[in-house]
Amino acid sequence: MTQQIVLITAALFGMFAVIFGAFGAHALQKILNVDQLKSFETGVKYQMYHALVLLFVGSYFETPSSAIYYAFVVGIILFSFSIYGLVLSDAKGKKMKFLGPITPLGGLLLIVGWALLLYKLSQTIHN
Repeated sequence: MTQQIVLITAALFGMFAVIFGAFGAHALQKILNVDQLKSFETGVKYQMYHALVLLFVGSYFETPSSAIYYAFVVGIILFSFSIYGLVLSDAKGKKMKFLGPITPLGGLLLIVGWALLLYKLSQTIHN
């Protein structure tokens, strides 16, 4: 995985987190209840947190690990985007329940990404 790809991906996820956050705070505030809005915000927060981690990974490592990159990217998509889908479909009265089990899989991949990052950092420090 190249630094450039990791950094571009980080910037894209960060940019879309800001867009989705603004969309949630303004346009969706009128159609979502408090719990739905909190869930949507959770998706946005986790997307932004992990965009920042990808920014770190792309900046810190000359050759970023593909495993770390994919764990975070797929984790963000499965976690945050399944939350967006659940909330928006629920607000329209047609909740896509099949997305429910996808959210924890995304969360698990985010944890795996952090574990892989910890391992890679421990190797870097010991070398």
